[in-house]
Amino acid sequence: MTQLFVEWNVDPVAFSFGSFEIAWYGVLWALALLSSLWLFARMVRREGLDPRLVDSGFLYGVLATIIGARLGHCLFYEPQEYFLHPFMDSFPWIKLLDIRGGGLASHGAALGLLLGLWLFARKWKFPYIWILDRVAVMVPLAGALVRFGNLMNSEIYGDPTTLPWGFIFLRAHETVPMHPTQIYEALAYLAIFFLLAHLYWRTRLAEQKRGVLFGLFLILLFSVRFLIESIKQPQEAWEQDMILNMGQILSLPFIVAGGVILWRALRRPAQPYTDMPLANPAPNPTIKKRK
Repeated sequence: MTQLFVEWNVDPVAFSFGSFEIAWYGVLWALALLSSLWLFARMVRREGLDPRLVDSGFLYGVLATIIGARLGHCLFYEPQEYFLHPFMDSFPWIKLLDIRGGGLASHGAALGLLLGLWLFARKWKFPYIWILDRVAVMVPLAGALVRFGNLMNSEIYGDPTTLPWGFIFLRAHETVPMHPTQIYEALAYLAIFFLLAHLYWRTRLAEQKRGVLFGLFLILLFSVRFLIESIKQPQEAWEQDMILNMGQILSLPFIVAGGVILWRALRRPAQPYTDMPLANPAPNPTIKKRK
């Protein structure tokens, strides 16, 4: 019986202008950020909030995500490069800035985003959980696009498989079909996005039950990540003999946190937001106009 498989040999470069190249990974990262901006703008408009929240929130979110993703990769997956050298040794430390040539870690992006959004909420003086519930809707779609970028790069794939949809990643010098875990994750993230988008736009959970969307997001997304990691190739050689790889270890705290947040949110009585910066705030009746 002939085994079915897909020979994957896609050029990771989407466009080139002379010696300047734009990779599919970069294009899909850009689409991920732009889709988040579009969704956030729609949410702010739907809730009648100050439109300045959109640009401010996008700036905080983008910077925090990229910085967190890069630092996360360096600290979680390549700590020996940065901590086994003298602090003043310029070479390994300057690599922290090498986003094009280095890796990006989704768990680091998550931690960076959480910090950036906390600073954003403090700046605008509104409840932190408000932005977390809304970002919970945006992130799965962005994550799916980034995983398709990994597919275009022929990276972060799974173990060998005999399933008919196995991919032979020729550019990675593989000779047998492997699990296309990038596609598994992307499809799972899209399903989570559609579920949370439905709950946001078709129910009043985000308005009255603070934390439900964010708790569900953490549980679902990082449970998917934990399960799919079990059939992934290790990203670093030192992960080979670990019972749980680094991706699984880093997913566990997020799953637990999501369970706690969801449990507390469901127990808490409905609490509509009354302290958000509105687009057209009502005039204060106690303030009299001067004649």
